[in-house]
Amino acid sequence: MNSYKEIFGIFEHVSIPELAIDNVLAKIDTGAYSGALHCSKIKEVIRSDGKKVLRFTPSENHTNKIEITKYAKSNVRSSTGHRVKRYLFDTNIVIKGVVYPIRIGLSDRSDMNHEILIGRRFLRENNIIVDVRINQEFDTDGEKKNEDSNLI
Repeated sequence: MNSYKEIFGIFEHVSIPELAIDNVLAKIDTGAYSGALHCSKIKEVIRSDGKKVLRFTPSENHTNKIEITKYAKSNVRSSTGHRVKRYLFDTNIVIKGVVYPIRIGLSDRSDMNHEILIGRRFLRENNIIVDVRINQEFDTDGEKKNEDSNLI
């Protein structure tokens, strides 16, 4: 039997210090394989020194432009089922006061309710389980879905 070291709710407050992201409500999604971070202006560029870098602006903070040199490209299946190219990079994320390493993808999540998504790969790697009863008060989608469904 697995010995889980932590239990997360369906939503958790997270920080990504390297990107100056502090105390943002993330969705913990066991249906998603990988994690995603909402970014805009995601672009590979070649600097004047000839080095290829990835530039992006995380979340809605348009003044905080990030430039990284260590990243990967991958084709992933989006929430709509389409294959899309996504840039991934390794960083640290703080959840419940614990620092975890994470590989996270950059994505335009402006049409989503939460700018950070934590997927099951991260949960498995860190031996974490999800209890959907924890932090359910942050679930604003559930109320809308329940009102719309009329079972006969």
